[in-house]
Amino acid sequence: MPAPLFWHRLVRDRWARLGLALVAGLAVLALLAPWLAPGDPFRGALSASLRGPSDGFLLGSDAQGRDVLSRVMYGARLSLAVGLISQSIALSLGVTLGLIAGYYGRWVDSVLMRVADVTLAFPSLLLLIAIAAALKPSLPAVFVVIGLVGWAGMARLVRGQVLVARELEYVQAARALGSSDARIIARHLLPNVVAPVIVAATLGIGGAIMAEAALSFIGLGAQPPTPSWGAMVAEGRDLLRVAPWVSLVPGIAIGLAVLGLNLLGDGLRDALDVRAI
Repeated sequence: MPAPLFWHRLVRDRWARLGLALVAGLAVLALLAPWLAPGDPFRGALSASLRGPSDGFLLGSDAQGRDVLSRVMYGARLSLAVGLISQSIALSLGVTLGLIAGYYGRWVDSVLMRVADVTLAFPSLLLLIAIAAALKPSLPAVFVVIGLVGWAGMARLVRGQVLVARELEYVQAARALGSSDARIIARHLLPNVVAPVIVAATLGIGGAIMAEAALSFIGLGAQPPTPSWGAMVAEGRDLLRVAPWVSLVPGIAIGLAVLGLNLLGDGLRDALDVRAI
């Protein structure tokens, strides 16, 4: 699809524009946090503990006197990094294994898809918690764990696309002309799965942000004093009556980020749908 047509179809959708604006805002906060943050996200003064929104603290302060707005901005950096890195892992595994399973079929397909079925059979959050609990809590562990849990759905999506594409005439012609399997997969099959993979990855970033927040909420994700939206919600859960902003602000940030990514993913799906041209 030509790029001008793609962008025209994307931006004419008002919900896609809203999603794009929310995602762009998240990216700006993440990239410019060191310059935009009004305070130190790591250290505070106990004398400024639990101050409400004011001139000194635009969105209030937490129990340790740290600026909530600054911590939310730095938390955006962590959330975006988790989403991008974990989805890169899921994409690498899912696309590669999906292409292999769909193209070769037979026992290769059976083995890979049974492994994927076993992975999908477990509730994703429980599987995340189990794997994260077996490892030392750290950011690299969070990246790897979320990526490993997310590969199976991507692999099944790619496999389904390849099963259809491998029977097309130009793929059969390339095979008859003696093209190698690697060439057929890279030049003829991979381009057919790019569009659905982009949509799935966009939606997956939102899921990864929620997964990281859940792990940090129970203490298996980012460790203090690293600002994490999930950990911030956990820190303020006992303060909802006296200082609701400590939990509400990062909670709203999570909601807006996931909403933006979901709206953008839906917009990308519609814009990349060649049947609607």
